[in-house]
Amino acid sequence: MAAKDRGRGPLVADKRYSSSRAAPSGGGPRKPAPPKDPRAPRKRVRAARPRRQHGLIVGLILAVWRVIWGIAWRGSAMGALILGGFVWYYHAQLPELEAVVDGRARGSVTMLDREGEVFAWRGETFGGMVTAESVSPYLHDAVVATEDRRFYWHFGISPRGIASAIRINLSEGRGPFEGNGGSTITQQTAKLLCLGVQWDPTQWKSEADYEKDCRTGGIWRKLKEVPFAMAMEVKYSKEEILTIYFNRAYLGAGARGFEAAAQRYFGKSAKDVSAAEAAMLAGLLKAPSTFAPTASLDRAQNRAAVVVGLMEEQGYLTKAEADEARANPAVLSKAAKQKAGGYFADWVMETTPDYLARDTTEDVVIETTLDQDIQKKAEEALTWIFENKVKAGSEAQAAIVVMSADGAVRAMVGGRNTPNAGDFNRATQALRQTGSTFKPFIYAVAMDLGYSPLDFVEDTPMCIYTAGSGDWCPQNYDKEFKGQITLTQALAESRNIPAVRVSEAVGRDLVKQVATDFGLAQNFADGPALALGVSESTLIDMTGAFAGILNGGSSVAPYGFDSLKLKGMDEPLFGAGGGIGERVISEKAAHALTYMMTEVLNSGTGGRARLDDREAAGKTGTTQSARDAWFVGFTADYVVGVWMGYDDNRPLTGVTGGGLPAEIWHEVMVRINEGVEAKPLIKDIPDSTYAPVGGSDGAIAAEDVPYFEDPNAPVFDGEQYQDLPPDAYSAPLPEDVPVIDGPPPEGAVMEGPVEGARNDLVDQLLDDVLGN
Repeated sequence: MAAKDRGRGPLVADKRYSSSRAAPSGGGPRKPAPPKDPRAPRKRVRAARPRRQHGLIVGLILAVWRVIWGIAWRGSAMGALILGGFVWYYHAQLPELEAVVDGRARGSVTMLDREGEVFAWRGETFGGMVTAESVSPYLHDAVVATEDRRFYWHFGISPRGIASAIRINLSEGRGPFEGNGGSTITQQTAKLLCLGVQWDPTQWKSEADYEKDCRTGGIWRKLKEVPFAMAMEVKYSKEEILTIYFNRAYLGAGARGFEAAAQRYFGKSAKDVSAAEAAMLAGLLKAPSTFAPTASLDRAQNRAAVVVGLMEEQGYLTKAEADEARANPAVLSKAAKQKAGGYFADWVMETTPDYLARDTTEDVVIETTLDQDIQKKAEEALTWIFENKVKAGSEAQAAIVVMSADGAVRAMVGGRNTPNAGDFNRATQALRQTGSTFKPFIYAVAMDLGYSPLDFVEDTPMCIYTAGSGDWCPQNYDKEFKGQITLTQALAESRNIPAVRVSEAVGRDLVKQVATDFGLAQNFADGPALALGVSESTLIDMTGAFAGILNGGSSVAPYGFDSLKLKGMDEPLFGAGGGIGERVISEKAAHALTYMMTEVLNSGTGGRARLDDREAAGKTGTTQSARDAWFVGFTADYVVGVWMGYDDNRPLTGVTGGGLPAEIWHEVMVRINEGVEAKPLIKDIPDSTYAPVGGSDGAIAAEDVPYFEDPNAPVFDGEQYQDLPPDAYSAPLPEDVPVIDGPPPEGAVMEGPVEGARNDLVDQLLDDVLGN
């Protein structure tokens, strides 16, 4: 059995059994093992390998993470140290609060009218320091609600705000830091402080360049802005940061800070503004020039409504308060609404020393002669004439000056459009030929030499030889001659030949001297055409010269300010800038000339300027080819000068001084004399001391002069000479008032451009070289 057993090889494992499985302990045949899945061993091998690989990957990731984390925390620590260093550096540089509230490099000029009301500002005004605690609570809350609702919960920067701004910028096709910046109030204040960079006139050409550089964006500016803003949070409290912001923010129309803006737009302190006014002021922060109520009140009110909605949404206003603010939006103060005196303010700045005007480092207050009511009426009169008497689309310009007899300017209109600061002022800057408005100064010389308004002069053809040019033969506008006429008729009808005869008779040098002394020294022509107004002057100088006639013959220096003070001072640095000067002609001569000039309106070329309720005197003027048309005249209270023409000096069509300029003058005078008691002009009509040509009985008395036929001719009542009958003032004006390109009224006495007169020095030189 043993051999047999050995032969069977009991030690050889049956292939059906696993070599690792032991035989049953009880001996006997083994039960066959259950069949195995032949893939099982291979599957076990495959399952084990991923577990090993997973462990390797995890280990690798952990190792890399440890490296990254090590770099990150070390880098963060280093960055924090660097940031902290910059914060510390900027913190050490920041001054105390009081030193940074006024951010202007220069001072400002505030102008007061004759009643002491503010009407204009120049430069950036600073209304004085206000604090976050002293301003109106509505204003405090409006700024926070609009600019930085999380202001009290961040430390100078708002990552959420920056991320939102980047998203908006990218969605609108801009760079990540172009456009919306996501800046907090602290960051905006940091920009207002120019990140600590001080104004240096040697580094920047102007303050505008300096501020432009301060406002530039970009990644590097943002990186610098962050530590500076954080340093401010360390240096100042939240309310102190708001205080700086309230005082340095630019809010349009030259207003720096909320106090100046509240005064500028509403005529009140920032401490007293209502919810609607506060919303409008806060709305300016987005775009001061765009949303300034002086630029567009509707746009400013719409923006304010958005701010009111934000205040209501964030709980700063109840629904009732918000509804009230929306229903009654803020409106401009009277001074801001009128926009009065822009040209006048520019002129005052021009006549004030630069170190107290454009270049002042102090805040200056100028008390001026402006009357805002008269200014408004003058502007309205000009607008009415152009809307009702001038063809639509006309590019013709006009200017107006209103002054008192002492030269105090009460109103000034330098052009048809509302001016921006620095616009061309046609009342003070335009040198134009004066035409026949120069003639009163010829007759002023004659009156001062003893002539009478009732003396005669020849209105007959004449020629005067001039060296190098030959004979010069002036013409009257109507190409007619009236023979012997009085000086009064000659001036009233603006006849050219009599004016030349009188000028030649009294002497051109005297005429120039009197005109110069009255303020018209502007390169007078040398030839006989001097009498016809070929020399140039400005409207304000011409008006001032006529004021000299009204005040009795003394020169006048037109002036616009009564006193100039530094803000906070009681004593003025300067007094009035002009006034009545030296006597030029006698009072008797001035009063005689006044009489002659009243006849210009009563029976001469100025009929359209005649006033129904008071005496007035004046003179029309039209230059060569009607390039300039004038009317200058006065009542007992005011002198008004009007000029009309084109800026490019092209001729007017169908316009003379007795037309539209006289009508503008009339409209101005009617409006500004409303409620003013009518006073007579002081006139004197001395008897003639010269016999007329061909006469035989010597001197002529006033009552014996054969005056030209006119319903308003002077009469003698047996005791004194009366220049007008009692009902003369009620004489109706022509109803057929022309527009540009239209004819004059039927029967009007015409006055027009000089024919045959040389225009200026250039024309004279050309005549000398080329002949006539």
